Amino acid sequence: MTDSPFLNAGAGRPAQHTPVWFMRQAGRSLPEYREIRGSGSILDAIAQPELSAEITLQPVRRHNVDAAVLFSDIVVPVHATGFGIDVTPGTGPVAEQPFRSRNDLQRLPPLTPEHIQHVTETVDILVNELPASVPLLAFAGAPFTVASYLIEGAPSRTYQHTKAMMHAEPQLWHDLMECLSDYAIEFISAQLTHGARAFQLFDSWAGSLSAGDYDTFVAPHSTRVFHTLNERHADVPGIHFGIGCDHLLESMYAAGPQVLGLDWRTRISSARERMGSDLAVQGNLDPALVLAGVNVALDGAMEVLRDNGGHPGHIFNLGHGVQPDTDPGVLTEVVAFVHEQTAMEPSPS
Repeated sequence: MTDSPFLNAGAGRPAQHTPVWFMRQAGRSLPEYREIRGSGSILDAIAQPELSAEITLQPVRRHNVDAAVLFSDIVVPVHATGFGIDVTPGTGPVAEQPFRSRNDLQRLPPLTPEHIQHVTETVDILVNELPASVPLLAFAGAPFTVASYLIEGAPSRTYQHTKAMMHAEPQLWHDLMECLSDYAIEFISAQLTHGARAFQLFDSWAGSLSAGDYDTFVAPHSTRVFHTLNERHADVPGIHFGIGCDHLLESMYAAGPQVLGLDWRTRISSARERMGSDLAVQGNLDPALVLAGVNVALDGAMEVLRDNGGHPGHIFNLGHGVQPDTDPGVLTEVVAFVHEQTAMEPSPS
């Protein structure tokens, strides 16, 4: 066992309690975040290491969570290399000139340490500030989800241009995915080299694909990301997560993560029936239940714990990110409740 409940659970080892962290925990719902965030794009705040580190630490102090997720965004690498994408408040990533032809590959040069120096400086600060028991969690956008923003030019419900490129120009699609796989590998690897101790690959919108399209056009690239990182950073737990991906879970797990993230639609017990009783999972309280108040949120958390059945390989999280109008006090109560309910009795001396 390590001193970190998060790292123990990620490896399927018993922990002093079930660890908790929340996707999008850095910022969004916290008044202290809004006080220091400033105006403008989130990318402007991410570019300031001291500010970015402070925003990362805020939920750790307030909620007593078991992991700190780096304050960043999935488009940071492509923005840093000059593709031409920004994050518009209330909309999300927007590219005025979307990726539509082979010539656009020239807008995606190799990602270098200089491009992301502000990110690694933030990691350096956090590694010195965080308690030893609270690891820093690196992350990157998975190749498909980042590609969908570049090709569509904005968030999409249909992914019509993305799916059209997959099927009409498969070689161009795979070349783009190869490039974005390199970005994810180098971005996460840099964070781990500077002291992050785990990572999550967000394939947020993979659930929009059929199982056949996922296996043909996406899985080989996500697999390369996990396998390369597993080779470079042995024994560092990697988490694979997407929304609405129940039909893809076997393929997502086969890509090579140590932990499979589940949204609220898939029962933990069902995932283990399908992929093996030793499956380590992350999840999966419905974020809407947190919006309904403390009692509803705690009842939902209890149901997640019951579904897990005391299995050591469980990292408690929401089934998606914290909503901006969430009451932070409810999240604090959820953390305390999960810790209380799962605390291990101390060993007799």
